[in-house]
Amino acid sequence: MAAEWWKKAVVYQIYPRSFKDSNGDGIGDLNGITEKLDYLKKLGVDVIWISPMYCSPMDDNGYDISDYYQVDPMFGTNDDMDRLLFEAGKRGMKVILDLVVNHCSDEHEWFVKAKQDPDCEEAGYFYFKRPEDGKEPNNWRSNFGGSVWTELPDGRWYFHTFSKKQPDLNWENPKLREKIYEMINWWLEKGVAGFRVDAITFIKKDLTFASRETEDGLRYPIENLTDYPGIGDLLAEMKAKCFDRYGCMTVAEAPGVSGDTFRRYAGENGYFSMIFDFTWENMEGETDKSSVEAVERWKQRILESQRFTSEAGWSGLFLENHDQSRCVNKYLEKDQIGFAGASAMAVMYFYLCGTPFIYQGQEIGMTNAEWNSIEEMDDVRAKGMYREALEQNGDPQKVLEYFGELGRDNARTPMQWCDGKNAGFTEGVPWLKVNENYREINVKAQEERGESLLAFYKKLTALRHQEPYASVFAEGTIRPVLKELPAVIAYEREWDGRIVTVAVNFKKTEQEIPVVGGKCLLSNEGELQQMGERYLLKAYQAVVFDGMIK
Repeated sequence: MAAEWWKKAVVYQIYPRSFKDSNGDGIGDLNGITEKLDYLKKLGVDVIWISPMYCSPMDDNGYDISDYYQVDPMFGTNDDMDRLLFEAGKRGMKVILDLVVNHCSDEHEWFVKAKQDPDCEEAGYFYFKRPEDGKEPNNWRSNFGGSVWTELPDGRWYFHTFSKKQPDLNWENPKLREKIYEMINWWLEKGVAGFRVDAITFIKKDLTFASRETEDGLRYPIENLTDYPGIGDLLAEMKAKCFDRYGCMTVAEAPGVSGDTFRRYAGENGYFSMIFDFTWENMEGETDKSSVEAVERWKQRILESQRFTSEAGWSGLFLENHDQSRCVNKYLEKDQIGFAGASAMAVMYFYLCGTPFIYQGQEIGMTNAEWNSIEEMDDVRAKGMYREALEQNGDPQKVLEYFGELGRDNARTPMQWCDGKNAGFTEGVPWLKVNENYREINVKAQEERGESLLAFYKKLTALRHQEPYASVFAEGTIRPVLKELPAVIAYEREWDGRIVTVAVNFKKTEQEIPVVGGKCLLSNEGELQQMGERYLLKAYQAVVFDGMIK
């Protein structure tokens, strides 16, 4: 692949509702983002990804869009968006938006018209069925629990991969596709630099809509039908009619894509610039996440994924996003959470093959919150699963515990700017509770400390941008090293005769590694201790060298 600008970029994801409130209504907004652009510039950010800020009833926090062309009033106005794009551009930063086109809101004018008139053009923009027996058309299960079908008063059933307030768009309809392409190009003309493309592998359906057998007799999970045959024609058309015309950056959320399919999505002539690599982000089921055995399993997934994706295309690298729990909770035991563990993870992923994404608050080590009841949560999926447990005589407490540890609300608590009222996020009542540890973990405190996690992230981004290392990370090959050392994740990046070595000790005790030739570019635990031809890595010490292992 020819070098593209996004290969050398560092991306920062903003969940606007939780980032910074500028008007005291308890909800983050676009002017709040503009207010913090200098902070992001100092952090070393090149691209800002803003999660959905379009008009929406907010059934799924903006992923149910009722008007693709308008900023929701809770976030500001279209003029505020224009100002944000202008101010970001002045600082040399680009902005990408979420593109949510598998579904829209049931309050979008298209669906409103389709409900009223089964014969109107807009009715063809969705999937409607009218079974002869009056029952739901099949046994498929939505991603948010329950059936993928909801019945209308006139006897029609409509299809929704997610919430019943998120009817799926019928990508088989060429008129619908043209409407989508017009909208995409409108935003690109406005100055948006690209998109994070939401849930895109669901747009192609099994048009037989036949029920499928399951071993447990429960509904068939819709996630088993991702990347359905024929989806490539749809994605190639969108790329040709939109993305290729503007040279924009696209990063797809593409569940179900792996192996050779990766090349089609993010290879040299792929549908997107990159896709997120989900193959190693999940530690669910690990009872002792920081044990040597758990780290070794994680290491194998990371290195195997990198072996393939580095040759097949390009990845979006991440530890956190708006749909995940906080990385320090996900990958570390409670007694390991702190600067050492958080900075070690940061080094490990930041220099792999791919474009690194930082999620808001990750750079200061924000953690999961303590959730006392389902009422404290906002996540529509958590509430749906909780309700389902009640209805089916399940254990709602287990649902609460599950989402308390792995739920999306953990990433959506307000950004912790200072130790003042509501962590400096708002002067009003925050839409979701502030994590109680904001007095200890916040931006202001870390800006005042020279050796904070925030300061360390600035070093990470600086090295990522510094030539010749920027070219090594953007164009270089990757080769695992020190594979025999337990709980050590280490690799070499090589380009144009230059080698950069990254080594991270995830063991709770010290470990020795061979001496690496060349200077140490970065260390999260001060100077390395050398003993003859060996270096001593402390627990959770991470180092980057200009050179290779001797």
